[in-house]
Amino acid sequence: MEMNETTEVRNILGLQLPTDPRWVDLASISLEDVLTDHAYCEQKAATTCISLIQRYSQHPGLVRTLAPIVTEEWGHFRLVLQELEKRGLKLGKQRKDEYVNALIAYQQKGGDVETRMLDQLLTMAMIEARSCERFKRLSEGLQDSYLRKFYRRFMESEAGHYKVFIELAESLVDPTTVRARWAQWLDHESVIMNSQEVRGDRIH
Repeated sequence: MEMNETTEVRNILGLQLPTDPRWVDLASISLEDVLTDHAYCEQKAATTCISLIQRYSQHPGLVRTLAPIVTEEWGHFRLVLQELEKRGLKLGKQRKDEYVNALIAYQQKGGDVETRMLDQLLTMAMIEARSCERFKRLSEGLQDSYLRKFYRRFMESEAGHYKVFIELAESLVDPTTVRARWAQWLDHESVIMNSQEVRGDRIH
């Protein structure tokens, strides 16, 4: 997936607000924190996919689609751990992720199973989309050439996962309903982004 401009990435993903450019400058001086948070994000992505498989095992397509993502996300977790070790850095403690918690709080908790499943899939799509946009920032803005390539690979992977979650949702729920709800998610995510100050030590 070739993406040449951050604006183009936002247009492809549908994101309404860009990450503040200052975020990369702050991230570059907090590399241990960035890699630690990145590691836990990959871990949580894997475990969330496992939870979705367990919760919605009645959908063979969902199980078949998410099973390889579990493997890939756990592989990413190990890659980030290796990068920490290579640089003599430590995996810190997992910290509260206000961005993800705000997304989860927006999920519809009542209603039917399909409605709840849709919001859970769209939450994952949103996380992957924003991660893709931020990894692109890192791939362009970091001084370390190796890390630029490192995050370029992650950016491409997250873009693929975003697409998978949207397509999976549309295969399980009426596509018109999915698109309408996704538009609401994009609006709400922009509110979240606008309300949270720049944090240089977080991936999300």
